[in-house]
Amino acid sequence: MVKENPALRIAGRFRLAVAQVNPTVGDIVGNAELVRQAHRDAAGQGADLVLFSELVIAGYPAEDLVLKRAFVERCMAEVRALAALTLDGAPGLLVGTPWLEDGKLYNAVALLDAGEVQALRFKHDLPNYAVFDEKRVFASGPLPGPIDFRGLRIGVPICEDIWNDEVCECLSETGAEILLVPNGSPYWENRMEERLQVVVARVVESGLPLVYCNQLGGQDELVFDGGSFALRADRSLAFQMPQFDAGLLISDWSRQDNDTWTCAPGPMARLPDLDEANWKACVLGLRDYVLKNGFPGVVLGLSGGIDSAICAAMAVDGLGADKVHAIMLPYRYTSRQSVTDAADCAEALGIRFDHVPIAEPVEGFSRVLSGLFAGCEQDTTEENIQSRARGVILMAISNKFGAMVVTTGNKSEMSVGYATLYGDMNGGYNPIKDLYKTQVYHLAKWRNANRPDGLLGPEGEVIPDSIITKVPTAELRENQTDQDSLPPYEVLDDILTCLVENEMAVRDIERRGHDRALIHRIEHLLYIAEYKRRQAPPGVKITPRNFGKDRRYPITNRFRDRS
Repeated sequence: MVKENPALRIAGRFRLAVAQVNPTVGDIVGNAELVRQAHRDAAGQGADLVLFSELVIAGYPAEDLVLKRAFVERCMAEVRALAALTLDGAPGLLVGTPWLEDGKLYNAVALLDAGEVQALRFKHDLPNYAVFDEKRVFASGPLPGPIDFRGLRIGVPICEDIWNDEVCECLSETGAEILLVPNGSPYWENRMEERLQVVVARVVESGLPLVYCNQLGGQDELVFDGGSFALRADRSLAFQMPQFDAGLLISDWSRQDNDTWTCAPGPMARLPDLDEANWKACVLGLRDYVLKNGFPGVVLGLSGGIDSAICAAMAVDGLGADKVHAIMLPYRYTSRQSVTDAADCAEALGIRFDHVPIAEPVEGFSRVLSGLFAGCEQDTTEENIQSRARGVILMAISNKFGAMVVTTGNKSEMSVGYATLYGDMNGGYNPIKDLYKTQVYHLAKWRNANRPDGLLGPEGEVIPDSIITKVPTAELRENQTDQDSLPPYEVLDDILTCLVENEMAVRDIERRGHDRALIHRIEHLLYIAEYKRRQAPPGVKITPRNFGKDRRYPITNRFRDRS
């Protein structure tokens, strides 16, 4: 153990830096550089300690990557190397990392000070619900005691450890003076309110102030929104960091006459309302997926419909107009209005816009299949050939120039299978995968009236009003509308919310005023489309229960609720 320098002991004042950074899973060197940069900035502002988010060295969630011993050992080696930053009175570091000890793998936080790993704490309460699956890869740590940092007794519960009372109660009873909590808490609607309620409960029970440091950034389907904050022991808000933006906040703490610690008033970032938060989550998820996976930009089919228009707007807001390429892929059923709407949308967004008619490939497929299909009536088969021809063309453009294809199907369509495998489902990522159709319309109107700071797209109307107001249609046959085969989206989305988000029984949905036969039909469509959803690209999680990590249903499934 390194001998402590008495001159560095925390007496009546403590300066804490909270680092809200955007790590990338698996980029150990890059993540360590984020730590180094934050440490330099914190040192320049006289901080005593820098707090980072959960598993910042590995990135969160690393899933089964942490089962690879070489990966974990590299993370541990990087943590030990980072300890050198804390020599000669420099700020200490609290960094999250996977850690192997006595043959067990832990979700850990390391206190680095005086050039060494001074202490380790292991996550006790491992979440195993919704999008979380930590019991699969980590061992549960023992109930932790506080860490002595330069004479200050710090409790370090890790993320889920504060969602129940056991860990914080143990830390309070064993002498912790302040709770510093590294988190990897992903975004979904109204998530900030949930976090605040949990933190208030822990502060009330423990009587201790609590600092909540959360991760920022997109990781596959999850978006981490930051929003780090602190509550004093009297439950008052000491500071609030922004959602969806990285940053380093310096907070000043002082010991009171009763030996409790309080935080001086700090910056209070404005938190976005629900519409802005959902929009920024979609933008951040798409942006980070594209950039962290090394794509130079994106390409998408711009049909003149609402879904592709809103995806184009999100792409421009996240990546900039120069990295977005739109393709109009018209066929005989594409209306002149759709061509005009798509062109107007591309012009409003300032993106490249090309026409690639699909008549030749569609009719070529028809000729090739004419013998096999002789005597058969035309049906959805021919409609799907149009969609698949578009998918092939978009993927060819992607292959040739490297841009990732953005998929544009909404949650309503994906719920009931109103999408074509290897056609409009082609692509790498879908920013609106977890938005119901009614939410898509609502957010399109919102974006036309709002452009928050940090977005790269233009102000004003970026989605022409004619796209928002016209009757939705896939334009795969003459005079087709979505409501030929689906109920109005207001009705469909309410039924789907009951079935998907709330797992309600048919009889309870019927009490909301919906037709029983329609509910049965929607439930049936929901179940039989599971095989399509398994083959869909990832997309941003927005609702409490997205398709993929949250809702895991069997493909082969004969259950139907006939109660």
